Amino acid sequence: MPVDDVFCLRQGRVVMATGRIERGRAHQGDVVEIIGPGGNATARIAGIEMNCASIGEARAGMNVGVRLRGVAADAVRRGQVLATPGSVSARSGFTADITLLSEEQGGADVASGDRLCFYVRTAAVWGTVTLPEGADVVRPLHGAEVTVALEEPVVLQHGQSFAFRHRGRAAGSGIVTHLPR
Repeated sequence: MPVDDVFCLRQGRVVMATGRIERGRAHQGDVVEIIGPGGNATARIAGIEMNCASIGEARAGMNVGVRLRGVAADAVRRGQVLATPGSVSARSGFTADITLLSEEQGGADVASGDRLCFYVRTAAVWGTVTLPEGADVVRPLHGAEVTVALEEPVVLQHGQSFAFRHRGRAAGSGIVTHLPR
């Protein structure tokens, strides 16, 4: 589940993370790993809420609040992912096919070494783009296969879609095509 928002309950003893379950199931008492920007941690699910009511199980597609015990409030933040321990890992780089918007929509030339803000699930992470050999710039309405080095690790999967901004404006989108080992 990508963490969309975080709340502290009962004087900070319990943390509630909200978001939409992407796949699988979660039950009260399950141990989850908190992965992504800001580091990793482990916590136990103390309860699950949906529409202000406690539920015993959350399944893929449900928007829920997950109460976590055994984790500090500052260890959970927007952009992280709650997952079964060992099921996913955070990556600091990837290869992707990107497509730029038109100039009217905000697209601008992207060159090797440009620093862009990437939006993956609920995370916003800065990264540097490297174009393939022989390409010095990607123009609006064009696409290219690029390599991205992120400043903070984020949970990524092959086929994951993302958007990016360049110079403070929406610039384009892409799909992850390769993750290094």
